[in-house]
Amino acid sequence: MSRTVVEVPASQPMVALLGASDEYLRLIEGAFPDVDILVRGNQITLEGEDKSVDTIDTLVGEMLAMIRTGQSLNADSVHRSISLMKSGTRPSELMTANILSSRGKTIRPKTLNQKNYVEAIDNNTVVFGIGPAGTGKTYLAVAKAVQALQAKQVTRIVLTRPAVEAGEKLGFLPGTLSEKIDPYLRPLYDALHDMIDPDSIPRLITSGTIEVAPLAYMRGRTLNDAFIILDEAQNTSAAQMKMFLTRLGFGSTMVVTGDVTQVDLPSGTVSGLRVVSEILENVDDVAFCRLTTSDVVRHRLVGEIVAAYERYDEVQLNKTAGVRSNP
Repeated sequence: MSRTVVEVPASQPMVALLGASDEYLRLIEGAFPDVDILVRGNQITLEGEDKSVDTIDTLVGEMLAMIRTGQSLNADSVHRSISLMKSGTRPSELMTANILSSRGKTIRPKTLNQKNYVEAIDNNTVVFGIGPAGTGKTYLAVAKAVQALQAKQVTRIVLTRPAVEAGEKLGFLPGTLSEKIDPYLRPLYDALHDMIDPDSIPRLITSGTIEVAPLAYMRGRTLNDAFIILDEAQNTSAAQMKMFLTRLGFGSTMVVTGDVTQVDLPSGTVSGLRVVSEILENVDDVAFCRLTTSDVVRHRLVGEIVAAYERYDEVQLNKTAGVRSNP
């Protein structure tokens, strides 16, 4: 057991550190029930288990550093900071891992797994980002693509998705073929608009510097000096996955993203993303990065929803297995 007193500089308002109605303080207390936290004036007294006291002491310093650098704290960022500290990673290590600064905001990884994912893209030719919705798989990949284009490491960006029907038949949707396919590609356009001046995107697409197209358009091509992203890869068949991966040309980087729990393929069709890890796991210069519900950076509730569905699916799977084993 140990006791530590943290002095908060008078220039730092306590409400910014502890949150309105001590919201952030309550989050810290809930995460470290083995520590008693007492706040008086600009002093925070910590008393409890040695390791937890040291962790909170460092966490408060990290939160103050975020405030000093102009980053506003909120419940989600404090929650993520607590998770990082418990995993042995300082939030400041991620604060310096900037990918892009565009349109008034900085894009950087926000969790340890996201940081490992970004580093894998830097260090490998082919990277698979596998995880649930909201973990930043596609967004960070597009950010790395824009960064590579701006640094002239590649001459073009190719973004592609399988146009798999999920509830509506393409033939019954209004418009031309391009207009029918566009909704499938909209998330990729949305990410681009966050990182590039929207007025320049049509020009870049017209010139071929950026290409956003359905996966079927990749057949028969070799893509050199390009940053290529395959999104929603869980909706590729094994044959389509092989076709895409063999489009890789010289000087190119490939990132494949997907969520194996959200497959929209017809019944009986095996997802190419589910089997590719068994095929390529030991191939040099190919990396597999797996993100989890703890890496969800949307609203905190999204992570809890995803986790709840995972628990439900596991229960249903166990029930099914029990029925099969007891005919």
